[in-house]
Amino acid sequence: MPGQTTATGTLHVFPTKDALITGLADWLLARSLAKPAHTPFRVALSGGSSPQHLYALMASAPYVDRFPWANMQFFIGDDRFVPHDHADSNFGMMQRLLFSKAPIPASNIFPMPDHGTAEDAAKAYERTLQELYGAPNLLPDRPFFDVQLLGIGTDGHTASLFPNQPVLNNRKAWVATCTPPTAPHTRLTLTYPALHASQHIVFLVEGAAKRDILARIRAQDPACPASAITAQGDLAWFTDRAAAPSDQQEQEQTN
Repeated sequence: MPGQTTATGTLHVFPTKDALITGLADWLLARSLAKPAHTPFRVALSGGSSPQHLYALMASAPYVDRFPWANMQFFIGDDRFVPHDHADSNFGMMQRLLFSKAPIPASNIFPMPDHGTAEDAAKAYERTLQELYGAPNLLPDRPFFDVQLLGIGTDGHTASLFPNQPVLNNRKAWVATCTPPTAPHTRLTLTYPALHASQHIVFLVEGAAKRDILARIRAQDPACPASAITAQGDLAWFTDRAAAPSDQQEQEQTN
C-alpha cells in the first residue's frame, strides 16, 4: 500500500452530470461488493449539493437492491453543529435522501453529535472512531475508512477545512471544530490525519464554477486546503466535463 497519495490523483471525466453520478455510484458499488462480508465497508460521506444526487441514486432502483447495506458503515466527514433536523445539517440531508430510504441498520450509521458544545461533540466523535478503529492512534499502514467522499468549495476548502483556519494545523486530533468567517455555523470536521486514513479518497466535482479551483488544487496551490489532502491508498477525482480543466478533458470517461 502506498504511504501517501496526494491530491493530484487520477482524474476521471464524464460527459454530463448524470453520467458522473452514475459512474461514481457504479464505482462505489463495485468496491462495496468486493469487501469480504465479515469486515465492515466504511464510508465517510460529504455534504454539499453534488453528493445529494448520488445519495438519491443509491437509495433508488436498481442500486438500493444491490448495495450490501448490512455490511456498510456510514460516517460523516464534516457537519454544521446544528440539530440533526436543521435545514443546514449534512446528516439531516443524508437521512432524508439515503438513510431513511435504504435498508441500512441504524447501528451502522454514525452521525456527528449535535448537542453539548462543539468541542465536546468533536471529542465524542473522535472517541467513537477510536473505539471502532481499536486504537487511540492512526497507523500508517492501517486505514480506517474504505472510502472517503469529498467535495471542494470555490475557495479551495474541503470537508470543513477552510483557508487560514487553525484546524489546518491540527495534526493530532481526529475530529476538530472550525468556524469559517464566511459561514453562519461552527463546523465539526475530520482533520487531515483522519482523512488521510483512507484506502480510497474520492473528490466529486461538477459544474463550470469549480473548474478554476480544481485546476489550482491539482497544481498543489498551497492556498487551497484541499491541495494538502493525502490518502493511505489512492486518490481520485470524479468530475463532469464542465468542471474538468480544459487541457485534461481528453481523458473523458464514458462509463
